[in-house]
Amino acid sequence: QVHLVESGGGFLQAGGSLRLSCAASGRTENNPAMGWFRQAPGKEREFVAAISWSGRLTFYSDSVKGRATIARDNEKKTSMLQMSSLKPEDTAVYYCAAESLNSLTDRMTPNDFNSWGRGTPVTVSA
Repeated sequence: QVHLVESGGGFLQAGGSLRLSCAASGRTENNPAMGWFRQAPGKEREFVAAISWSGRLTFYSDSVKGRATIARDNEKKTSMLQMSSLKPEDTAVYYCAAESLNSLTDRMTPNDFNSWGRGTPVTVSA
C-alpha cells in the first residue's frame, strides 16, 4: 500500500488560491495514479482531480475545472493540487488518494482508489 501525507491548506479568502501537496511513500515504485478528493461537512467525499502515472493525463470534476491544476513529481514522489478563484463552497477536508483500481476519468469515486491520506482542512471565507 502507498502511504500518503497531505500538507497545505488552512484558512483562505474567497477569490484567493491554494496549493496542496501530497507526499507518497511505501509501494511507489510503479508511480501509481494519484488523485484528490474533498469532503465538506455533512456531505459525501467527492472527486476533485486525478493524474496518470506519467502526468500526461489529468482529469477534473466540473466543480473545479478551469480553476484547478493537478501535477506530480515522480522523482520526489509528490502530487500537487493548485486551485484559484476560491469560493466558500470549496471549504472541505482535502484528501490525497493513490493506486486507482479503475481507469481514470473525470467522474472518479472513492471506491476507485486503494490508498488514502488523512486529509488536510481548507476553509474559504467569504
